[in-house]
Amino acid sequence: MSLFRLGIAALIAACATSTVEARDYRFSDAHLHFVDFFQESAGLDDLVANMAAANIEHVMLSGIPVAKKWHEDEPKRPRYYAGDDANAYWYSATDTLIAHAYNKLPAEQRRRFHPFLSGFNPNDKNADALVRKTLELDPGLWQGIGEIFTRHDDLTALIEGDTPRANNEALSRIYHLAAEYDLPVMLHSNITSKRERNPLYLPEIEEPLRNHPSVRFIWAHAGTSMEIHRHQTKLDFLLPTLERMLKTYPNLYIDLSWTVAHPYLLDKEGNPDPEWVRLVSSYPARFMLGSDVVGRFDSLKEYMDSFVPFLDALPADVAQKVAHDNFLAVLPRTVQAELAEQQPSAE
Repeated sequence: MSLFRLGIAALIAACATSTVEARDYRFSDAHLHFVDFFQESAGLDDLVANMAAANIEHVMLSGIPVAKKWHEDEPKRPRYYAGDDANAYWYSATDTLIAHAYNKLPAEQRRRFHPFLSGFNPNDKNADALVRKTLELDPGLWQGIGEIFTRHDDLTALIEGDTPRANNEALSRIYHLAAEYDLPVMLHSNITSKRERNPLYLPEIEEPLRNHPSVRFIWAHAGTSMEIHRHQTKLDFLLPTLERMLKTYPNLYIDLSWTVAHPYLLDKEGNPDPEWVRLVSSYPARFMLGSDVVGRFDSLKEYMDSFVPFLDALPADVAQKVAHDNFLAVLPRTVQAELAEQQPSAE
C-alpha cells in the first residue's frame, strides 16, 4: 500500500476512534421537492413531522418545474414521470404552490424553510422576465432558484420542446438575475449520457461557472443520475473531475443527494470511500446533503441517516458543515443575517 493510501486509512481510523460515542447530527436538507411530478404533496403537517423524526432543522423548499401528462390513450394514471411514454411539460404554477405552502406556515416556523423558485422554461429567453416578476410579487420570499432541469436523461426526452442546456442564452439571463438578487442556483445537468464513459456534457456546466463567478451554483447530484448508474454503475472520472472543478471554480457547490451516496460515498458494504473522505475534507465548505424526495416525506429519515457512516468518517467539524451549515451558507446574505440574529446568544 502506498504511503498516501496509508495516510488516508490512518485518517479514517482516527476519525472512527474519535467517534466511539455516536455523533448527534443536525441536518439541513438542501434538496427537497414539496410536490411530485403531478404537483401533488403529502402536505406541510406531514413534512414537519418527518423533519422532526429525521432531526432536520432546515429544508430547501422547491416545486417541480414540469408536470407529467396523463395521456388520452393511457388507461391508467402514471405514478411517476417514467411510468409511461406520455410527455411532461413546463409548469410555472409550481411556484404558486410553494409560495402558498410557505405562507401557511406559522411565522416562527418559516425560518426553517427556504423556498427556491423553479417554475420556468429554461429554453425561453422570456424566462428571466417571468422570474423577476415572481420575485417582485413576493419580496423577500424566494431564497434561491432551482432545481433547474437541463440534461436529465429520460426526463429530458419526455419534456416537450428542445433539450435545455445549462449554458444556453435563456439561462445566462437567469444567472444574471440570480446575481442581482443574491440567489443561489441549483442546476441538474448530467455530466454525461447513459452510454458515454467520459464527461461528455461537462462544458455545459463549466461555462456558466466561468462566466458567472458571482453566482453560487449548487450542482445537483454532482452531475450523476440513477439512469446513468443503471447503464454505467460508476463513473471513474467523477472524483478527479470534481477535484479539478472545485479548485478552479470557487462558486461551485456539490449536492450529494440520492445518486451520490451509492456508489461514491459508500461502497456496497456501506463503508466510506477513502478518496471521497479526502475530497470532502479538502473542501469542507463546498458539499451539502439532500434527500431529493418528491412530494412524499416518510423516507426523509432513511435518506438522511444513510449519510451517517460517511459523515462519521469525516472530522467532526467538517461533518457538521456538510450535514447542516453549508446549505445555509449559500443562501442570500440577508437570510444568513436573519438566521444569525435568531440564534440564542451564548451565556
